[in-house]
Amino acid sequence: MKKEFLFIQFIVFIFFLNCTVKEKPSYSYLALGDSYTIGESVNENDRWPVQLSKKLNAIGIAFSAPEIIAKTGWTTDELKTGIDNQILNYPYDWVSLMIGVNNQYRNRPIENFKEEFETLIDLALSFNGNNKKRLFVLSIPDWGKMPFAKNRNQEQISREIDDFNQVIYEICALKEVLFIDITPLSRRVENHPEWIGSDGLHPSGLQYTEWVNEILTHIEPLVADE
Repeated sequence: MKKEFLFIQFIVFIFFLNCTVKEKPSYSYLALGDSYTIGESVNENDRWPVQLSKKLNAIGIAFSAPEIIAKTGWTTDELKTGIDNQILNYPYDWVSLMIGVNNQYRNRPIENFKEEFETLIDLALSFNGNNKKRLFVLSIPDWGKMPFAKNRNQEQISREIDDFNQVIYEICALKEVLFIDITPLSRRVENHPEWIGSDGLHPSGLQYTEWVNEILTHIEPLVADE
């Protein structure tokens, strides 16, 4: 009888232990953008959303492989059309947005960009249940610092990139959404030629790694607090 009683106590203990231990959630992730998000000139594993997911998993934060809606050359309106043409399995736990470089490149009006970017922010929030803490926006990198732009007005490109990023920052502040500024990193390519992709325009996987390290400083504390 004593052995049977001890065995029952053991079973009860294991039952309550299992009830109290919380399993770590596995977060779903949707990345919206253009050539930078799809990783033009790099392989799939070097795309920054893929690197981000893998690094989060490596530190014990379970992230699913990202679902990416992005295409080289897309502007804000083209990203909206691309999203509309997809069948999405939302809600997602996390969403990222990075768009605007092609609006600047094609000399699109910045007021038009502002209106369309606000629409994209609202759309992105609709994909994660309007959870503002789980949407993050990346700034536009400065392609004017790349070899591709050596025969162009690089100072003007930088000024225009700053103007577009200011709009992005202000909208994110208004919407209370996390803005992550990776533009300063993109401007350090003169000292880091290994950060330049094979096409002379887009970042290499190594530069994307630097972006991911910056993103992690913002994302990791938010997930750890949950």
